[in-house]
Amino acid sequence: MKRDSGGKPGALRICLGGREIRLPALLWMTIFVLLFATMVGAVLISQWLPSNLVVLREGEVSPADIRAPQRLTYVSQILTERAQQQVTARVASVYDPPDAQVARRQVERARQVLAYLDALRHDEYASTEEKEAMLEAIEGLQLSSTARSGILDFSPADWQRVSEETVRVLDHSMRQEIRVSEVAEARRRVPTLIALDLNEAQAAVVAEIARQLIQPNSLYNAEFTEKARQQARENVETISRTWKRDEIILRQGEIVDALTLETLEAFGLRQPEEKWPHLLGIACLALVLAFVLGLYLLRLEEPLHRRARLLLLLLLLNGLFLLGTRLMVPGQTVLPYLFPLAALGILLAVLINPHLAILTILLMSLMAGFMAEESFEVASYLLLGSIMGILQVQKVERLNTFIWAAASIALVNIAVILAFRLPRQDMDLSGLLTLGGASVVNGGFSASLALAGFFLLGQLFDVITPLQVLELARPDHPLLQQLLLRAPGTYHHSLLVSNMAEQAAQAIGADALLARVGAYYHDVGKTVRPYFFVENQVEGMNVHDRLDPRTSAQIVISHVSDGLALARKYHLPSRISAFIPEHQGTAVNSYFYHRAKEQKGEGQEVREEDYRYPGPKPQSKETAIVMLADSCEAAARASQVNDPDEITALVQKIIRGQIAQGELDESDLTLRDLSRIRDVFVSILQGIRHPRIQYPEESLPPSE
Repeated sequence: MKRDSGGKPGALRICLGGREIRLPALLWMTIFVLLFATMVGAVLISQWLPSNLVVLREGEVSPADIRAPQRLTYVSQILTERAQQQVTARVASVYDPPDAQVARRQVERARQVLAYLDALRHDEYASTEEKEAMLEAIEGLQLSSTARSGILDFSPADWQRVSEETVRVLDHSMRQEIRVSEVAEARRRVPTLIALDLNEAQAAVVAEIARQLIQPNSLYNAEFTEKARQQARENVETISRTWKRDEIILRQGEIVDALTLETLEAFGLRQPEEKWPHLLGIACLALVLAFVLGLYLLRLEEPLHRRARLLLLLLLLNGLFLLGTRLMVPGQTVLPYLFPLAALGILLAVLINPHLAILTILLMSLMAGFMAEESFEVASYLLLGSIMGILQVQKVERLNTFIWAAASIALVNIAVILAFRLPRQDMDLSGLLTLGGASVVNGGFSASLALAGFFLLGQLFDVITPLQVLELARPDHPLLQQLLLRAPGTYHHSLLVSNMAEQAAQAIGADALLARVGAYYHDVGKTVRPYFFVENQVEGMNVHDRLDPRTSAQIVISHVSDGLALARKYHLPSRISAFIPEHQGTAVNSYFYHRAKEQKGEGQEVREEDYRYPGPKPQSKETAIVMLADSCEAAARASQVNDPDEITALVQKIIRGQIAQGELDESDLTLRDLSRIRDVFVSILQGIRHPRIQYPEESLPPSE
């Protein structure tokens, strides 16, 4: 039932520097700046927090002895990689078998060269100089001057013998496996293959021609070689290192090497290096997240604007958990899986609302995944586990809810780890078991932290929780006992109102438990002067008959201030205390007001303000429901109506009257809500006010 003359619900305008600004815009800017400052501040603060972690780089000198904080066995990737490299280096290169086609091609080439040389020898028209020039120009064959002279001077028989021997030597050489790296060795062996019956000149020509025609016939196979090396690497078992508690990892003055850094990281003792570009990237992401969250609060969480404590709570929790993210996630192996982000979701879901909790967890998970070297696995792990925790504790009415939440979070965490780790070919079983244990610890730690924060933050920020409401609903509460003993009529009236309010709240989706318990305490102020209220008076003895209307009205109205004083004395939460003034709103005590007008004499003035309740008007659906239930129950009891049509008309009249007086304008109730509330009230009042059968005096009525 909100009303706004400015067009948008709740919008106000202010002037700054001659420029008119709508309050929602200013409010959004304020929320955005606070969120951004909180997020960036948490990131920057983590840079200067004292830490037991060391900042060392490879090649630096250790300033002190560093000892193992506990016993630890871990898989050394460096040692494993070294072993794999050693095994790989011992794997011989794989070559294809000798290719006979290469041998045939080279022998054929030799025959062609020899035929050409023979033709030059028999050329009668070319001079000796021209023949030597043509011999020198043969492609792929570089002959010495001695060889060229010998070729031209050999007798036909000697040349025939040289030609045959050249083909034979080349054929014999090419039948052997010759790799690229072995060509020189094959050419060096050629003289040993030449027949001994040739003279030195003939043997020299045969050697020169045969050497130059030898080519590799077995080529390197890169694919098979890599497969052999990969198989050798896979056969190498991972190498683990074990450290005992207090064993020295690095002594003072020693040079830091890669293996030492790996050990420090395994223990979580090394502070990851931070670079300003990375921090700037985190700040940019924080800017986007603050923008989205601030816009969500402005557009979809308008009631939160009126509760500064909840905004402060949101900022505090976001800052603390972002700081935790900054300290536990970057550069760590197991710590990100222990980070209790689910506790943030549970606290926000219970203390504020689940929708805001889910959005906040989504944004924080993205931030954590970004910090964890853009790990989608870490982001999914934190997000899904946290959402399961939120869904498990929507209504915290028993402490064992947190036990179920812990179990649910742990199971979802394990499922996410298996989903990401099982498909990997290099899956490490010991690492998988470690992360599984971390998942279980995460579930228990998150639920325990949420439970502790549940009570601490609820008291600190005056946020009422379902467990607190249930505690206040116990009949043995001192204030309810005082109400029962000193004002029994008011006590029973409160019970009827609470039943009506609870059913009506359920019908419209409001907080039924809060409405019921708030109704218990809405009239506790009447215990101060109980007999000034009709429900506590003995029939025929109305003390107001002896008082003037203004005094009577002031006494009746004072039950609001008396109730607030008792609420402070008994430390009632503000959400419960709000029912005391808001169930009356700013209405006028019409009975005494009209009585005063009837009794006033000449020159007397009856001021309406003297008969008006101090307010405020109902600020929530629950307090508005109790206002309507209180009025309807009192009116039905006073008028003694029993007919269903009369009850319906009475309830309708009261609701319309409250609307006309503007008492429901700030309660967020809609016309549809009021229609459902009316139906619930009529149904309950008809059950209470139904006609009863008159029995003879000597008979006892049966139980109804």
